[in-house]
Amino acid sequence: MAKNAQNSSEELGPKYKQIYNQLHQALVSNEYKPGEKLPSESELVSRFGASRPTVSRALARLEIDGLVERRAGSGTFVLAQSRQEGFVFGLLIPGLGTTEIFEPICRGISMARVGGHHDLLWGSTSSPAASEEVQAEQLCEYYLKRKVSGVFFAPMELTEKKDEINRRISRALDEAKIPIVLLDRDICEYPKRSRYDMVGIDNRRAGFVVTEHLLSCGAKRIVFWGRPNSAPTVHARSLGYREALTVHSDSTREGVVVISDPADLATVRSTVNQHQPDAVVCANDFTAAQLMTSLTKIGLHVPSDISVTGMDDIRYASMLHTPLTTIRQPCLDLGAISLSVMLDRISHPNMPARESLVDFTLVIRQSSSASHNDIADDHTETSDH
Repeated sequence: MAKNAQNSSEELGPKYKQIYNQLHQALVSNEYKPGEKLPSESELVSRFGASRPTVSRALARLEIDGLVERRAGSGTFVLAQSRQEGFVFGLLIPGLGTTEIFEPICRGISMARVGGHHDLLWGSTSSPAASEEVQAEQLCEYYLKRKVSGVFFAPMELTEKKDEINRRISRALDEAKIPIVLLDRDICEYPKRSRYDMVGIDNRRAGFVVTEHLLSCGAKRIVFWGRPNSAPTVHARSLGYREALTVHSDSTREGVVVISDPADLATVRSTVNQHQPDAVVCANDFTAAQLMTSLTKIGLHVPSDISVTGMDDIRYASMLHTPLTTIRQPCLDLGAISLSVMLDRISHPNMPARESLVDFTLVIRQSSSASHNDIADDHTETSDH
């Protein structure tokens, strides 16, 4: 494990996080008493050498965490909290700040008011420019030194070393007797399960639902596309895709799973020429966006020539040139449930590991050439935007 993780992030990370961390530490150490007014935004702008929006963002983060109350026209005041009875949890999410799905999950953890007040650490590393692999291990070391009450961990993916790093991190936390709740994915390849609690969606069923949607739109030759070294969720989604094809075997050819960079034009062209797909189920929205760009470059149009779907419904999915049909994860709910699972684990450390699945929604947009009336059940939403 990396040995040079520091307990302060004053000079690391985005400016608003630096301000947040310093104010958070001041509140936790009772530098400001309950009911006391914090320095004004103008004073904080001067103190930290930051813009007013940056300071405001840090204060908003503290308010979400339930530490302060911002009163219009009066200022920001410290809330009375029973911190002695609360816990301190760490977020170990490689790439946090550059991903979209995990930030709302973290907000859900922060906003959940379960079991009193709990502090949530975003962590710090001594090497903000280092690889995600190095940063992940540094964050683990940081949380070990802080002796946190538990860690919410989104295992590494998209690197050949992911399995080794995930095992090393989980082993270090185990040795320190720090509970782990996995977010979105396991550290084992599907369908194997680790001995840790996990919160996510039923990825196999998600793959089935989105594939069935394409079949209902008339697709006959559907391909599944994922990137190399992806999380176990991708394999689960591909199995759901294959299962949907089996159920509807009279209307489609045998499934094809492509594991390759969707920006590789040679592979995209070869796949199109060999399999002549009329639809592609992508493992996530990022893969779908890259693939749609590649398809355009080789002369195919979405959805008139080929339909494309994604997973996760991240922010830009509806803003692509052709808005993306996708699976929406209820991220805030995932976060709130993750906190409940963590508190249960702390209260009952010997109970069997649980897999808590939250329902998802199929969001139909223009990238799949479907009439909005093709599917109309409780798990489907149509969107023209």
